[in-house]
Amino acid sequence: MNKLITLIKKDTWVFPYLKSYKKLLALILFLGFMTIFCGAALMFTSGFLISRSAQMPENILMVYVPIVLTRAFGIGRPSFRYAERLVSHNWVLRIVSKFRKRLYQLVEVGTKSVYAKSQTGEVLGVLDNDLFKIENFYLRTLFPTVIGLVVYVLITIGIGVFDWGFALAVFLMLGMITVLTPIITIAVNGARDFKQQQLEGQLYTDLTDSVMGLQDWILSGRTRELFERQQKDFNAINKIKAKQAHFNWWRDMFGAVVIGATAIILLVFATNRFGGDSFGVNWIAAFVLAIFPVQDALTSISTGIGEWPRYQDSIQRLNQMDTKAKVELQEKVPQEVVEITQPEIKFNKVNFGYNDNMVLENLNLTIKNGEKLAILGQSGAGKTTFLKLLLGDEQPNNGTVTINNYDVKTLQQERSKIISVLDQQPYLFASSVANNLRLGNLQATDEELWQVLRQVSLGDLVGSLPEGLETPMTEMGNRFSGGEKQRFALARVLLQDTPIVILDEPTVALDPITELNVLNTIFEVLSDRTIIWVTHHLTGIELVDELIFIEDKKISMQGTPQQLMVTEPRFKKLLELDHGHLTEK
Repeated sequence: MNKLITLIKKDTWVFPYLKSYKKLLALILFLGFMTIFCGAALMFTSGFLISRSAQMPENILMVYVPIVLTRAFGIGRPSFRYAERLVSHNWVLRIVSKFRKRLYQLVEVGTKSVYAKSQTGEVLGVLDNDLFKIENFYLRTLFPTVIGLVVYVLITIGIGVFDWGFALAVFLMLGMITVLTPIITIAVNGARDFKQQQLEGQLYTDLTDSVMGLQDWILSGRTRELFERQQKDFNAINKIKAKQAHFNWWRDMFGAVVIGATAIILLVFATNRFGGDSFGVNWIAAFVLAIFPVQDALTSISTGIGEWPRYQDSIQRLNQMDTKAKVELQEKVPQEVVEITQPEIKFNKVNFGYNDNMVLENLNLTIKNGEKLAILGQSGAGKTTFLKLLLGDEQPNNGTVTINNYDVKTLQQERSKIISVLDQQPYLFASSVANNLRLGNLQATDEELWQVLRQVSLGDLVGSLPEGLETPMTEMGNRFSGGEKQRFALARVLLQDTPIVILDEPTVALDPITELNVLNTIFEVLSDRTIIWVTHHLTGIELVDELIFIEDKKISMQGTPQQLMVTEPRFKKLLELDHGHLTEK
């Protein structure tokens, strides 16, 4: 309970929005109550009508009022139900639309960089599950619980008007399904819900990994293992759901028994109170039957509150994301609006490490405007960290990274106008060729698209497609070869028109001939830009002006390819190995 109170106090997502559209919220609760009231009143008047009609009154006018009321309540119950569903979903969709916009903004804070900080599966889990759960929290827990508790209190007060002794008995009896059963449900299903959430989160991540790497699974002949792995996750989730369904069946059965016992109490109450005269006995069936429509309102409390652990986890996660985003915003340095056309990049005495593990130490480097720089080094040497520092995704522990003497952390708002990135796996969406290209520049005209396509040697290919620029690409651009995908991505970079271009191993998955052709195209069309090329290969290394080796947290070799061929025997040997021409010693 303390955790719940603390969560409500600190929550910035769910409970504060109850103040939004307050009149609409009040209408929802009123309509929900009137739905239950009309159901109970329908059975109440029907019970009275049947009993009174059985006495064969002399004139139909003697039962005319209960006939009219029965019709009115019979029509009112579905009408109020429909209106309540319509209004409640309208309210929830308005609120959830705000949630969705807010959540996408939060996710953008953590994933807008080239190197996303969250796994794709985790992000999908948040976007799908958490919003869905919050929507259900309102519809299946909050509204039914409030309405059910109001009905519970009014039933007790209504019977108490006649007899407080019976009212207390009904209060205690119905309390078993409005108070006791929800507590037991949370206790029993809480651990199961937690386990199910873990399995579902893992399933999202596994499914995403499997889809992204499906071709590798097929080529390795391990599709059966993939199927069994996914089936194991589904079976574990289904097993938990089966246990929950079994418990819920017994819980609902217990609720029905409690309602039956309450009906017996009401039968005794009505008999004692109204059984003394011939007209009063007509109220006995009315009071007994009226309790049965209330069952749905009361048992829905257990159903909704029983799912609270799932909603609680989502609410906590969203609040944590919100808190992290606020911290990041507070830590942001005021952004400068500048125009950089001739960039000079400087790493000045840069030190960077994760906790106590240093990655780069005392790094000093100047990259002049238009220079073509290659960065080499073993995996884990710090090449990716170098790019993160340049992009501003990470900040140095000491030293500065500047572009034209502006610290890169102050240029984040303008980063997309200064730096573009061509990486090893450019993503092509299942949309038209034109839409994929315009990711680089939304305002690009068709003529500009054809111009960059010709620059990257794709003009003839796209021109031969059935619908030209409007030809749909398949998902991930699978209708095109690896070299063609890289050329499409290069066309995007050209449209983005930034003075600095980062090449993050863009040809690593290509065969040697295609790799060299693509590299020649890249360096030709970007001849007037500053290029920073991270690579493991030395194919095409003669295209750069300078190269550096990052090794042991520092630059171990630096110079032009021609200089290093003469002054660094190790470089010469690596070049020969890479080209497959190792000479005999």
